[in-house]
Amino acid sequence: MRVKDLTGEKFGRLTVLMRVGTAKNGNAVWECRCACGHTVSVDGYRLRSGQVRSCGCLRRDVARERAALNPAFKAHQHAHGRDLTNGEGISLNSLVKSKRNKSGVVGVSYNPSNDRWFARLRYRGRYVLLKSCQTFDEAVALRKAAEYQYLGKPTEELAESVR
Repeated sequence: MRVKDLTGEKFGRLTVLMRVGTAKNGNAVWECRCACGHTVSVDGYRLRSGQVRSCGCLRRDVARERAALNPAFKAHQHAHGRDLTNGEGISLNSLVKSKRNKSGVVGVSYNPSNDRWFARLRYRGRYVLLKSCQTFDEAVALRKAAEYQYLGKPTEELAESVR
C-alpha cells in the first residue's frame, strides 16, 4: 500500500515535517511542528480525520478562554481557594493528616528514591519549611519547631478547630 506524503501540509495548528515511522496499527506516523513551537509525532489517520489539531495547546487555550467567560467557574474558583485555608491563611493540608499520609505526622513524608525524610509547612500561600533530613525524628523536630514559630501551637490543636 502506498502512503500519501503529508510533508508540508497543515492540519489545524500542526505542520507536517516528515514521516518518522509506522504505528502498530499500520498507519504512517508523522512528526509535526505545532504553531506554539512544540514538536509531536502523530498517526496520519488522526491527522487527516481532524482528531489531532495541535500538540495539546489548543485544548488548554480553549479551556482557559471558556473559564474566563464562565462566571460560575470564576465564583467557584475563588470560593474553593478560601475553603482550602483557615481564617489565619494557613493551608488546611498543613493542618490535617490526609488518608495518604504514611508517616503519621502532618507535613512529614519519606522519599524512597533518595532515602530521605522531608519536613514541610505552608503558611499564607508559601512554603516556610521545606527541608530534607536523614532521619524521621529530625524531620518531625523541624516540623514541630516551624509549627510553634509560624502557627504558635502544634497542628493537632489547630486541626481540632477545623473539624
